Amino acid sequence: MSRSSVGNPQTYEAGDMRDSKSTSKTNHDMSYREGKKNSHLDNDSKDQRSIANRMASAEKKGKEHNDDHNDDHKSKDPRDAALKHGNQPSKGAKIDAELQAEDELRLQEKGMKGKDGMPGKKN
Repeated sequence: MSRSSVGNPQTYEAGDMRDSKSTSKTNHDMSYREGKKNSHLDNDSKDQRSIANRMASAEKKGKEHNDDHNDDHKSKDPRDAALKHGNQPSKGAKIDAELQAEDELRLQEKGMKGKDGMPGKKN
């Protein structure tokens, strides 16, 4: 092997450029086997999970979605979101609550509160 006559000879010493292959290789292998957190796709067709696990995961997601969806419909007062978080409702939310109260009062006067609430709908 020829010697380079360019630059400082200390730059080309082998001791400075060597890395310990034994430690870096084991760390790399361990991290590969360990996997990443949350890198698992629920709908991955090449996944090795059983069908029962997939069904349980889908059912769990469905329940969470329904719970979130039901919470939105339970709260009919536009001021509830702000009050739940300890804030004062916005002016628009206050106006919406007033309008909603007026609408309910009118429906009660017309006797439509117990029904579907849609005028012109046949029972």
